[in-house]
Amino acid sequence: MDEQKKVLIIGGGGREHAIAWKLAQSERVGEIICAPGNAGIEGLCRCVPVSVEDIEGLTALATKEMPDLVVVGPEVPLALGLTDSLEALGLKVFGPNKKCAQLEASKSFTKAFLARHDIPTAGYKEYTDADALRADVGIFGFPMVLKADGLAAGKGVIIAEDRAAAEAAVYELMEGRAFGAAGDKVVVEEYLHGTEASVLCFVDGSAIVPMESAQDYKRIGDGDEGPNTGGMGTYSPSLLFDEEMDMRVAEDILLKTLEGFKKDGLDFKGVLFVGIMLTDDGPKVIEFNNRFGDPETQSVLPRLKTDLYTIMEEVCEDRLSELSIEWDDALKAVTVVMASGGYPGAYENGHTIYGLDDVPEGVTVFHAGTKRGERGEILTAGGRVLGVLGVGATHEEAKATAYAGVSKISFKNAAFRNDIGTVY
Repeated sequence: MDEQKKVLIIGGGGREHAIAWKLAQSERVGEIICAPGNAGIEGLCRCVPVSVEDIEGLTALATKEMPDLVVVGPEVPLALGLTDSLEALGLKVFGPNKKCAQLEASKSFTKAFLARHDIPTAGYKEYTDADALRADVGIFGFPMVLKADGLAAGKGVIIAEDRAAAEAAVYELMEGRAFGAAGDKVVVEEYLHGTEASVLCFVDGSAIVPMESAQDYKRIGDGDEGPNTGGMGTYSPSLLFDEEMDMRVAEDILLKTLEGFKKDGLDFKGVLFVGIMLTDDGPKVIEFNNRFGDPETQSVLPRLKTDLYTIMEEVCEDRLSELSIEWDDALKAVTVVMASGGYPGAYENGHTIYGLDDVPEGVTVFHAGTKRGERGEILTAGGRVLGVLGVGATHEEAKATAYAGVSKISFKNAAFRNDIGTVY
């Protein structure tokens, strides 16, 4: 075996905890550093308190540590060009450069890419003027989908059921600036009827390799009710995918996307998250993200059999096509997010979390928004606090295990959905 490797993970959420957890299982990995990390990640890594938005500070950290591999978890540092800064140091970076990061940082950039390469998606129109948008309310009928063009932590999408709701959304996005500069431009899309699914793919210059499928639950409430969130839970594999759907997604979306990257000079290295709507007309792209999905990662990575460090290394070196990636088909996974009461709106931080050591066998708890208190206790420190993973031989067994874990954990005003794993 070659010399054990040092890995630097950028981020401090549930996704990064799952990545660190998986990399820690690799015989090739000797040391993991995480910036900034959280109260759960610190059990696996040496955590360094540098913000994901501090590109200069992260570059200085990487210069000091000189890791064999840097894994960039969240979208913000990718959009700010962290990969470009680190590659200039000669480091291997798993995560796309700033040019490619526009695929998530700008909805209009992605819609133009999809249209240019004939990749199925919803009809759309862009607006930079609130009055012009108000004049076009209902342009694609109702419900009406309005998206802040820029990054909005997964929450910049409003689905307006009628004219009054649409006009309120216009004000919220463009004049009320609910998502700041992200709403300077708004993309209006045709509403797609169907079921949403997520496909995460490893990508380099020559290959795009889908991971196992996952099903995400965006709405805050049971039965898919209430406002959108960053994700309230997932399960894998998706019960909505079969061989025919896999083939259609590969041919109509993934292969066209890879060819589009080549034609447009987008040297994408990392994970492409493809949000898909399964419609009566076939799968259509809702969005692209430039990184592992959160909380999809928490349900997908536990089912990965191939060494994750090796996969990431092959991606960085443009050798993904040479690798055969294996998954545990016999294992099913369900992740339930426990959130702070009030999320995705206003919520309180600083509540003590109880029961983390009392979860049953088969449960893994990934920390998303936590911190260590002065007395060593673990406190809430975010909207989404924990991802409780259950695994089993069937979806129902995995679901029951996950909720058995949830039942053992408590904190003030904890909120979670009771229907993660249910097919709608």
